[in-house]
Amino acid sequence: MNKRSAWVDYLLILAGTGLMAVAINVIYDPNGLVTGGFTGIAIIAKEMTGTLLKGGIPLWLTNLCLNIPVFLLAAKIKGIRYIGRTLFATVALSAWLYVIPVFSLMIDDLVLASLFGGVISGIGMGLVFLARATTGGTDMVAALIQHYLPHYTIAQIMQVVDALVVLVGAYVFGISKALYAVIAIFVVSRMSDGIIEGLKFSKAAFIITEHQKEVSDMIMSELDRGLTGVPAKGMYSGADKLMLFCVVSKKEIVQLKQIVVKTDPNAFVIVTDAREVLGEGFLEVHL
Repeated sequence: MNKRSAWVDYLLILAGTGLMAVAINVIYDPNGLVTGGFTGIAIIAKEMTGTLLKGGIPLWLTNLCLNIPVFLLAAKIKGIRYIGRTLFATVALSAWLYVIPVFSLMIDDLVLASLFGGVISGIGMGLVFLARATTGGTDMVAALIQHYLPHYTIAQIMQVVDALVVLVGAYVFGISKALYAVIAIFVVSRMSDGIIEGLKFSKAAFIITEHQKEVSDMIMSELDRGLTGVPAKGMYSGADKLMLFCVVSKKEIVQLKQIVVKTDPNAFVIVTDAREVLGEGFLEVHL
């Protein structure tokens, strides 16, 4: 696998933070959807300062100001190298929030707002994660708290911190919008996971048959897929067996099952999902 150039990562960060800023400025903010993080706090602050300052405190300013002390503390505790690309991603997100105009999109439909906001933001977050960065905020806060509370994971701490932000959002904007925000959070999680793990899912098949050679030859010749023989032992019969392991695409799994049944009607086949497959014939990853 070829090593990916650093500039590609920075382009991914720019694209990802741009999408996140679009979701925040044109969907989350106009609809009062607080999905956690420092941007969620920024939306709350903008709403609460609307009577004191025309339009309230800008989102980009709150996000930047909240992140500055967190990054300084992170640099002191974990070192400058720990910050790395996350600092660039945080600045990029604040810059996008400043550049992208704030306007209302899907203001009358909170269902569409939470779904499409989650999709756009989730894709953006996934791109940032692919570049081995985060956008700071509660991610960095959780990492710092975990430094002092090592018996908790960063994910657990993040859930608590973001939940507190959502609860404050529920107080400011109402419980109904908070529930829609939870939908958006779920969609963001699913989309970012899909970007990170890859959307091209495959199927893995475990085949136990008395005709290993025939089944293997048929699969290799008709599907052009390799197999691996795994030594196994039948606990009931006590007989030594050779279990065949093969990974194919979703379209090929039907043909694989037909080949196995045709070659050995008594074969035992287990088919499971393979969320991410790297290597020849599947996904080539550049690190």
